[in-house]
Amino acid sequence: MSKPTWSPVARKGGGPPVAVITGASSGIGAEFARQLASAGMGLVLVARRRERLAKLAQELASSSSAPVEIEVCDLTDRESLEALAERLSSRSDIDLLVSSAGVALVGRFAAAEVSRQISLLDLHVIAPTRLTRAVLPQMIARGHGAVIQVSSLAGMFSRLSSPTYGSSKAYLNAFSESLAEETSGTGVCFQALCPGFTVTELHSTPEFDGIDIHARIPGVLWLSAERVVRESLVGLAEGKRVVVPGRRYRWLRALAGNRYSIALACRWRAGRRWRRRVEP
Repeated sequence: MSKPTWSPVARKGGGPPVAVITGASSGIGAEFARQLASAGMGLVLVARRRERLAKLAQELASSSSAPVEIEVCDLTDRESLEALAERLSSRSDIDLLVSSAGVALVGRFAAAEVSRQISLLDLHVIAPTRLTRAVLPQMIARGHGAVIQVSSLAGMFSRLSSPTYGSSKAYLNAFSESLAEETSGTGVCFQALCPGFTVTELHSTPEFDGIDIHARIPGVLWLSAERVVRESLVGLAEGKRVVVPGRRYRWLRALAGNRYSIALACRWRAGRRWRRRVEP
């Protein structure tokens, strides 16, 4: 059986298909909003920062006629997450979910604040899982839809990443693959989007104060959010379950399946420097 592909399709009852995007106030999430709006999709933008969402909605309104809704929600708050999931599950027009909200932490696991680690897992694991469950039944009923989990190349090299960050991204990869198998034949697509270093605000948060990550990582390894999203949507149209933007990163992905290369990388001096740079 061929893998399902996805592209925006107008609803039978009229009106554009709708995409729900978490983490939409900046970075990859905001870029998904721009590119999907230009494709004529209606949007539901989800994030904590109302002012940033309102500014983006105004920007999109000036360049597209597609309707834009705002959902202010802290996805790490279980009550707020559940309320959002209930609202989404009551709809019948959601054709795409992009779970893009994410954070990164520095510091050794045993020394970092427990609350920060739990919040990361709530954002990377619990929220995508709950929201996928909220929208999936309506997609299956229509025989059309897609879910993109914005993961990371770190999910393929979790031994070289921080324990919670890399492991949470590995979960998203496995979650997407498992759902793709479970829903085979329903017309619903799943994608794990696994970018490498991407120019966003992720590395400009207070968490990274004193760490010049851009100086440590060669410029050739940085991707733009525009490229990451473009390759994601092209991959979705081609039915790719895993998308790794950038040729250099696709080469690295090939190493991820080789246990000898992973063992070598774990002993590589740059890998040790990576761990030392995040000491509290």
